[in-house]
Amino acid sequence: MDVDQAEAALVEHYPRLVRLAYLVLPSGPGRGRRVPAAHAVVQRALPRRRTATLGRTPGLRGGADAGSDPGYAFLRQRVLRGALAAGRTRRRLPAPPPLLPQVWGLRLFPRSGGCGELALEQALSELSGPGRAAFVLRGLDRLTDPEIHAVLEAAGVSDPDAALDEAERVGLPAAGRDGALLASAAFDACAVQARPTDLIRRRQHVRALLAAGAAVVVCGALLGLPGEGWGPDGAAAPPYAQNAAAQAALDPGRLTAVDATAWKTAARQDFGAWPARGDRTGDRELLRRALAVWARPGAGVAVSATPGTPAGPAAGPPQLLFAGTVDHAAVVLFLEGQRVVRYAESADGDGRTEGAGAALDFARTDGAQAASAGALVVGRTDRNVRYLTAPWAGPVRLVDLLKPGAAGERLPVDAQGVTGPAPAPGGDATCDRWPALRTGGRLLTDLGELTPARLTYGAPRTPGEVDGPQGRTAWARTACRLPALRGQGVQSVNAWPFARQVLPGGAGSAAWLCARAETWRGTGSRALAVFQPPATGGQPYTAGAVTAAADGGTACGPRGPRVLAGVLWKGGGGTWWLLAAGSDQVGSIAASGGVRGRVAGRLMALPARPGARAELSGRLVGGGSISGLG
Repeated sequence: MDVDQAEAALVEHYPRLVRLAYLVLPSGPGRGRRVPAAHAVVQRALPRRRTATLGRTPGLRGGADAGSDPGYAFLRQRVLRGALAAGRTRRRLPAPPPLLPQVWGLRLFPRSGGCGELALEQALSELSGPGRAAFVLRGLDRLTDPEIHAVLEAAGVSDPDAALDEAERVGLPAAGRDGALLASAAFDACAVQARPTDLIRRRQHVRALLAAGAAVVVCGALLGLPGEGWGPDGAAAPPYAQNAAAQAALDPGRLTAVDATAWKTAARQDFGAWPARGDRTGDRELLRRALAVWARPGAGVAVSATPGTPAGPAAGPPQLLFAGTVDHAAVVLFLEGQRVVRYAESADGDGRTEGAGAALDFARTDGAQAASAGALVVGRTDRNVRYLTAPWAGPVRLVDLLKPGAAGERLPVDAQGVTGPAPAPGGDATCDRWPALRTGGRLLTDLGELTPARLTYGAPRTPGEVDGPQGRTAWARTACRLPALRGQGVQSVNAWPFARQVLPGGAGSAAWLCARAETWRGTGSRALAVFQPPATGGQPYTAGAVTAAADGGTACGPRGPRVLAGVLWKGGGGTWWLLAAGSDQVGSIAASGGVRGRVAGRLMALPARPGARAELSGRLVGGGSISGLG
């Protein structure tokens, strides 16, 4: 293999190789240092000689995916070797080389994940380097244990069997083992968020290099003496904007506060009709710190934002929704335009002590109405969530989606509208429950963001509430597939049963559903085709299988309420079948590739071989064509 071939493979598979390096590197130094280190490891993987001997490359597989590319397999081996070598010394990453890669003046880190991603990050941090590599190769590249053994051995691991045993003992939700969490944006070191370092201090350092010794004294005075703390602005960085609008946005006295009863006569019931609540709405020091950190988050502030949400300062004085103590944190919620901002600091101190820590979260709320403005997440502790409910919400019940016949239990709500602690979904090692809120007839569930997602049921153009037995049963068998939608800024998820199919061999009938997630930003929607065969083993609400997924597009949505999906299913007697189903508009279905056939109507069942791959297409009743989802 020559350098040109290796470079072509690196360019084609660069994001996947960087994700692999990022996951295998130790997490101790922090996400900000792991990002450039992962890129450095991958870029160093290119051979320096004009030609490199490929030889027998472990883990090379047949097919059309990345694993079938000899260049990818060759570079993967070199990336693993480099990442493992980088993490052997006291779990600290070496400094990046002088030329590759360098990012001046910015801190780079991937997007924040949900509960599942945090659990996976914690689990990986407790493994050795070879153990992390074994876990990632199994979940991300879908290698078998013998293949992983060979790849680790070629990468210089002295005891691959111990690494495999270590990876096998990791206790995670099902999504952590099938690769869904490993493929999430929380571990994508190519799609990163950028935050500036201390701009004023950088400029002072430059002046100090150009000035005489007296300039060093001036810079020291500007930087301030150690031990003085953060000052009245808390964890905010030094001020650098002095225009009138920026100063107005920092004044607690100019915050907008809605009257407690304004929502009753408001023309539009949305977050803008929420009154200011909480026991610290009059705490000007807390509000000033929150506004200052929002405008200028310092280096010690943890900042997160849902996709497509600007994380910049307010254009003017925002609306105050909440300011109070929640568990052991002082929390402030603001509304500014089409986004909600949450500030949190430790309630044990006054927020001025250096190192006290603070968090800043942003979420979009475009076009929110009463149906989607029922609650906001106000606090998370010990895998529990507290919500601030809308003033019109009424009683709140905590229900388990996996128990559709149970009425749930009453969740207490205090005078400020804050609920008692509710379990966060996905906190268990297995999906044996999925908590959700039922308020005002609407069903809401937490997907790891400030805004809980609304769950609906029915046809795409007329979705309704999940209040009947059919809707509850459908969600009982679909809820465990919701982790695939974490961290996407989801506003609502609709479950649409588009077909029911009698299975071959008298095996009963199966339901086909399409779960479509709509985002607050309008783009970035996702559709999942879910196949729900008859439940076995005395478990009537076994989770269905996701057979296809599509990002964007109009499938299963109000603009394109149609779908076609298929699955390879093993029937009685070990016979395999290609099953396919379409919505009402599908008039015929054709299969090509590993399974060939054509049927009239919107249901198909063709004999197939194990592992066969087929392409689906269909004709619509009124003319036109449709492709299989995904």
